[in-house]
Amino acid sequence: MPQPPEESSNVESPALRRLARLTGCLVAVALGATATPAAALLAEAQRAPTGAPSAIRGTVVVKGVKSNADAVVTLEAPGLKLSPPAEPFKIDQKGFRFLPHVTVMQTGSAIRFLNNDPEPHNVYSPEGRYNLGTWPTGDTKDYTFKKPGVYSQLCNIHPDMLAYVVVVDTPHFAVTDATGAFLIRNVPPGRYRVIVWHEKKDGLEQDIEVLPGKPLKLDLVVEK
Repeated sequence: MPQPPEESSNVESPALRRLARLTGCLVAVALGATATPAAALLAEAQRAPTGAPSAIRGTVVVKGVKSNADAVVTLEAPGLKLSPPAEPFKIDQKGFRFLPHVTVMQTGSAIRFLNNDPEPHNVYSPEGRYNLGTWPTGDTKDYTFKKPGVYSQLCNIHPDMLAYVVVVDTPHFAVTDATGAFLIRNVPPGRYRVIVWHEKKDGLEQDIEVLPGKPLKLDLVVEK
């Protein structure tokens, strides 16, 4: 009885294809090469399991400004689950400045404004259409941001005071330091749109894909 032909060594099995897709590994099978052993693929799967989050780091260069600080980098995608913190973020009014100058947070988060100056302060926002009134040294005012957007923070007593609150529908965000560096941890695998906001620019958008357990580095340049 004729024997069935032997399977060619350059054919990748369906099981290996499925395993490669699940682990994010690429099984390359060239003519005359042997398939990657299943044990090696399983070991790789243990090191970077399906769904393992990744860290996104990089730099933002903002053309035409003195510092690359205070650019906001967000990763946005449909259906992201928000989890606003129970404790409010804090913005200090000290030295007749808002500190920090830029705050980014999830929709539904709150900010506590603290007056640490020897004079009364006020907080209002044209975009948010709110005015929290005026309060003396040592007092605080809380405000919850229920809609995404960019909200300037002003003081009607001291017109040189200015800060920005950037409210986003994503838990994945960062603010750049003076060198333009940023780090976003624990990003699940998937496709995202990177959005960069800066107070003096139109910003930047680009699409990326985050792979399981594989850190990603981005070098972003904001020109306009």
